[in-house]
Amino acid sequence: MNPVLAELHDKARAVLDPVHHDFFAGGAGDEVALAANEAAFRRLALLPRVLRGKEIGDDFPVLLAPTAFHRLAHPDGERATARGAAGTALVSSMASTTPIADVVAAATGPVWFQLYVQPDMNVTEALVRRAERAGCTALMVTADSPVFGRHRRDIAHGFHDLPAGLAAENMRDLAGVPLRNIEMSPAISWDHLDRLRDMTSLPLWVKGVLHPRDAEIAVAHDVAGIVVSNHGGRQLDLAPASLDALPAVVDAVAGRVPVVLDGGVRSGGDIALAIALGASAVGIGRPVLWGLAADGEQGVRRVLDVLRDEFRHVLTLCGGELTRDMVVTRC
Repeated sequence: MNPVLAELHDKARAVLDPVHHDFFAGGAGDEVALAANEAAFRRLALLPRVLRGKEIGDDFPVLLAPTAFHRLAHPDGERATARGAAGTALVSSMASTTPIADVVAAATGPVWFQLYVQPDMNVTEALVRRAERAGCTALMVTADSPVFGRHRRDIAHGFHDLPAGLAAENMRDLAGVPLRNIEMSPAISWDHLDRLRDMTSLPLWVKGVLHPRDAEIAVAHDVAGIVVSNHGGRQLDLAPASLDALPAVVDAVAGRVPVVLDGGVRSGGDIALAIALGASAVGIGRPVLWGLAADGEQGVRRVLDVLRDEFRHVLTLCGGELTRDMVVTRC
């Protein structure tokens, strides 16, 4: 992990309620998939090119991945995250503790809405309409969560719902819908994705793809993009690291839609490795939460500034480009 990000995590751990820290930091089961996400990057190296004569641009292939319940980390919650993003694209969680309209109002860059398809499609449509009215520019449908992952840290703490005074604000005023948690739908299918496309003109991304065949099916269903993700190790503990699944998905997609890598990114070098393996961008999740808890919007901004500077430095040292033939395995 970048040392600045490690410092912010230490500060976040010191100020957060231990129950809430473990909610953010923890994974499913024995947390094997959680650890694998970061370990996958450590197994790889970049073989740099030299004397390329290339000036690097200002591209920063990063978006803020959807994460829930930011007001557990900081009183300003998702508003502070949106301000700290400072123009970087933000995917706001359906399980936000701030209404999506307020997140969009606080942001200076594009905001997407992450969606769990609900058992009642009328509720799902109501959420889509809220995202549209708020000014979101895309929908990201999480496909890897027919049920909640089993998080042993949360079970040990007895943490199952938001504390009093906080709510999943996007669910407010929806009849029969819980405010302090969200529901999953075991029946979610590709048909639901088609129904979503019929109800909105927003670009539709699918998140949680690991199998290359699912990537091919997603493309056939006209998705705008794919997020390769094991949900930060929070769902199937037997799942591979997101980075390990990335190359096969990129090959299956064959350039037809962009592919984003989500999971385990902790440095600018990690960003570079994912881009070299074919990702169009990466999602940043937990480091944003550590920055938010440590120092509000300034902490979020610091996380992104550090990652941007480190990524540009690595890119320059690699000759200004990143391709798969530059990725090698460490001995």
